[in-house]
Amino acid sequence: MVLLLIPVLEVIFALRGTGAQSASQPDGHIPVSEGAPLELRCKYSTSGSPYLFWYRQYPNQGLQFLLKYISGDPLVKGIDAFEAEFRKNETSFNLKKHSAHWSDSAVYFCAVSDTVTETAGGAEHKPPETLGLSVT
Repeated sequence: MVLLLIPVLEVIFALRGTGAQSASQPDGHIPVSEGAPLELRCKYSTSGSPYLFWYRQYPNQGLQFLLKYISGDPLVKGIDAFEAEFRKNETSFNLKKHSAHWSDSAVYFCAVSDTVTETAGGAEHKPPETLGLSVT
């Protein structure tokens, strides 16, 4: 049995202006067995209607877009059998996959953007305690 350890990076967006928004991932490294279900949690806050995104990053590579929620159907399907469900009442947008594979071992990012464009400013990146990738 192969056990995957999925690192999760917390990204916080602090906007200059009247509004503020953030997306946080409460988990650090997520151990997942090959073939087992995978769920990465994301909590968000925003002063307006959220645009929510999931990305992943393999070592020495750029960000890869997985999926986004803008409006409409709360269940969003993305690439590589990933999906996420927008839950407004819980302010969550958790990434899920029914069967994890060794190739899913990467750093995952949840991000939020407010639909109020005039408040958009810069972004602040809060690194996690560990950024290492490990597969055991």
